Amino acid sequence: MSGAGGTTAARQATGAGDIPVDTPRVPAREAAESELSKPMYHENDPNILQRGLNHFWDWVAGVFDAAAAAAPGGPAGLAVLALILIGLTAALWWRLGTPQRSSRTPDALFESDGPRSAAQHRAAADAHAAALRWTEAVQERMRAIVRSLEERALLDPRPGRTADEAATEAGRALPGHAARLRSAARDFDDVTYGGRTAGQPTYLALRTLDTELDEAKPVLPGASRGAAG
Repeated sequence: MSGAGGTTAARQATGAGDIPVDTPRVPAREAAESELSKPMYHENDPNILQRGLNHFWDWVAGVFDAAAAAAPGGPAGLAVLALILIGLTAALWWRLGTPQRSSRTPDALFESDGPRSAAQHRAAADAHAAALRWTEAVQERMRAIVRSLEERALLDPRPGRTADEAATEAGRALPGHAARLRSAARDFDDVTYGGRTAGQPTYLALRTLDTELDEAKPVLPGASRGAAG
């Protein structure tokens, strides 16, 4: 059958009720999207959390793939670098110990085992002195001095206070003893943080200072100005 004849025959064979439907592209796409949006097509889809996790793990995998591509030796080199990093972290953890949250500063005067009274610190100092442990005796006597000043309300109780800070603050209320307070604070720091070993004279000097401070009367704010006026 010739081309012209075939075309004519096809036109004759196609009746008025058999005209092909030519659906425009945009309505067809909208119809398909409407059909696919029906719940029956999404019964097995992952929920929002699962989709979020999938995206996260895809991102992690991409990061590792990029790192493996950049690391010398590819994935094997990345594994070696990871092992080195783990080893360094373990070494730092062993060297520094488990981090602990504390308000105590590195050179704080008091230990973190709970507050003790001035009398308790004095008793501990005397016990160390009797055993000729002069370093510990000096430490406890300095703590007794500061705790006594706190109990007399000449110092505000403050966790983490250093010996130098306590001596400076107490020297304002007891200016006649300010120099000896600063000297006592230096002795405390030297034996506690400076590695120096204390002797009997240092302890006896602190014990005498403790006794004198216990009997000293503080200078009230404005007292000197009032006397001058």
